[in-house]
Amino acid sequence: MSEEYKVRLKAFEGPLDLLLHLIEKNKIDIYDIPIAVLTEQYLDYLKQFREFNIEVASEFLIMAATLLQIKSRILLPAEEKAEDDEIDLEDPRQELVDRLIEYRRFKEVSNILNELEESQAHLFYRESILPPVQHLPPQGLDIKVLWEAFQNVLEGQLSQKVIQKVSKDKFSVQDKMLVILSLLQNSVDYMILFSEVFSNINNRPELIASFLALLELIKLNRIDIKQNYSFSPIYIYLRNEE
Repeated sequence: MSEEYKVRLKAFEGPLDLLLHLIEKNKIDIYDIPIAVLTEQYLDYLKQFREFNIEVASEFLIMAATLLQIKSRILLPAEEKAEDDEIDLEDPRQELVDRLIEYRRFKEVSNILNELEESQAHLFYRESILPPVQHLPPQGLDIKVLWEAFQNVLEGQLSQKVIQKVSKDKFSVQDKMLVILSLLQNSVDYMILFSEVFSNINNRPELIASFLALLELIKLNRIDIKQNYSFSPIYIYLRNEE
């Protein structure tokens, strides 16, 4: 059976993927994780595997230690917490919750990117029916370029070292879709720069929600994404509705 377990382990991209699987499987509220139950299930799952890649295993074991640490902090007697001024009053689970929410968002991004790659020829290389603009006609944009551009946005945001505390999934993808459409409808030639979608946003959850909104609008054929040439600015166009 060890070979079967090895295959099952490799099906998970990492410890967050396994945790998300357990949360979804048990229909757990991601904002109120029963850490003792989740830790027990996580450790039981790891015990099933006997032979697996050591490098991958280290990531899973680090998460196991993290879960046990969170569990111990939650179980700490109230009087002991009060005596220790250095103990953070924040819910010990919060950092894990934030990581899981962000990971879940990235999985959504990955799924949509895969869908767009499959239909890229249909979505990106059609004749433009938008009003003429003053710059050179942009060429169809490879979806990988769009992903790289977003990674640059994330890296720029990380370099600012902004301290983030996000307790809920505040940023609705639907709301962000409306924001992007509003920007386009109020712009000259119904066109904006890719970077404008993320301007004045300084936290990762909102950035990811905005990128998901952009991808959803592409899927729905509401917008076009184009670029004049490699490394030139990326433009977003509002498509005419016939």
